[in-house]
Amino acid sequence: MPKISELGHLGKAVRQSLARGAPDIDLDTLPQSLDLSPDKITENVLSINSQTPDDRQRFVNEALVKHMHDFVREVSLTTNEWMNAIEYLTRVGQTCTDLRQEFILLSDVFGVSALVDIINNPKPEGATEGTVLGPFFVEDAKIIDNGESIANEGRGEYMLVKGRILDLSGRPVANCAIETWETDQDGFYDTQYTDYNADCRGKLYSDQEGYYVFRAVLPVSYPIPNDGPVGQLLASMNRHVFRPAHLHMMFQAPGFAQLITSLYFTGDTFLTSDAVFGVKSSLIVEPRLITEEAEATKCGFKNPPFYLVEKDFVLVSEQEAEEARERVRTQGP
Repeated sequence: MPKISELGHLGKAVRQSLARGAPDIDLDTLPQSLDLSPDKITENVLSINSQTPDDRQRFVNEALVKHMHDFVREVSLTTNEWMNAIEYLTRVGQTCTDLRQEFILLSDVFGVSALVDIINNPKPEGATEGTVLGPFFVEDAKIIDNGESIANEGRGEYMLVKGRILDLSGRPVANCAIETWETDQDGFYDTQYTDYNADCRGKLYSDQEGYYVFRAVLPVSYPIPNDGPVGQLLASMNRHVFRPAHLHMMFQAPGFAQLITSLYFTGDTFLTSDAVFGVKSSLIVEPRLITEEAEATKCGFKNPPFYLVEKDFVLVSEQEAEEARERVRTQGP
C-alpha cells in the first residue's frame, strides 16, 4: 500500500496534518487494530510503538505501556475512575503557571521526584547528597555579592550561611554559581504572594578559594500548596501536607555535575515525615545562635542575634558522576 500522502481523495484536514509534520506512514507496516482483546490491545500498541527510531524513547515507551495496561487490568479500572483521572490531570495542568508547578508537586508527593533524583544522582563517598528541586524554583533570582543578603529586612530571623565549595580531593571550586531560595518567617515563598517580587532567593558565586557567604533568614516549616488538585488528593488520602524548614541550594560549575540540594534544620517537627520525601541525614544542620553585637555588625546585620550555619559542599566532576551512574547500572544501588 502507498504512503498516506499517496492515497487518493485526501481531505483538506489530512493534507494539513501531514504538512504540519504528521508521519507519512506506509499502512502495510502496521498491525491490524481490529477486535482487540484486553491482552491483544497491549501487544498491538507495543507493535505500533516499536517503530520509534530513538532506542531510549522506544524502551521507555514500551515499559510505560506495559505498566499502564497492567495497572488497568489489575484494578479493573472503571470508566468513571478513568474519566476522574483525566479530569484530575486536566485540573493539575490548569493550575500550573509561570510561578507555580503543580505537576512537579504531584510528582513530589508520590515520591517520584525523590526516586528520580536518587537513581540519577548516585554520589561517590564524600560527595554532598542531592535532594528534590521542589516546585518553587524560578530563574529570576537577583545576583548578590558574597556577604550580601538574599532577603529584605523584616522577612524573618537573621541567618548567616557560609562555607566552601570543594571537589572530591578537597580542592576549592572557584566561581561556582550558587542559587538559593527559601521561605520567609511566615512559611511562604515569594512566588506565593499575589504581588510577586523576588525575595528570599538569590544567586552568588564562590571566590577563588571556593568560599561563599550570604545573609538570609531562618526558614520555617510550611505546607506545600494545598489549595489545588494535589492538596485535594492528599486530603482524600488523609496525608499531612507539611515540609520541614529547609534552605534550597543549587550549584553549577564548569566541569562539574550540577548539584541540587537543601539544608534541613535539627529539631524540626516534620524532619521524619516530609510530605515530599526529601530529607537526608547528611543534609541536616544545627544553626548556632550568635548574640554578640560586634559579630552581628561585622556580618552586616542591623542587630543581634543571628543564626550561623556553616556547611561545605563537595561537588563531583561530570566524569565522576557518570562513573557513579555506571556502577549503579551494572551493580545495582
